[in-house]
Amino acid sequence: MDWLVNLIAVIVALASVLAALGHVGYLALLNSAAGKRGASGAPVGQYVRSRWAVAGGTTAASLFAWLLTSGGTTLDIVAILVAAGSGAVATKALQSTRDRYRTGG
Repeated sequence: MDWLVNLIAVIVALASVLAALGHVGYLALLNSAAGKRGASGAPVGQYVRSRWAVAGGTTAASLFAWLLTSGGTTLDIVAILVAAGSGAVATKALQSTRDRYRTGG
């Protein structure tokens, strides 16, 4: 039964890491595009700079949760809780950033 809890913890932690890295990647993409636009991209660049803390925090928490999966069953349960929380925050932050800068259709 311990292996099943560990498997669930690893899967949740990996999904959380992917969500957090997706947010970091999207912010990097926006920052690059804003930098190429010069002064007209300044508002986007300012917004991206304000979001780096959230992206870094969720990435760190996700990686910490992944690290916790190498422990016992108790740490696996803690890892599931940390990974689920950080993954949810990263996904919501990514979605709000995408909605803010969505263009065309």
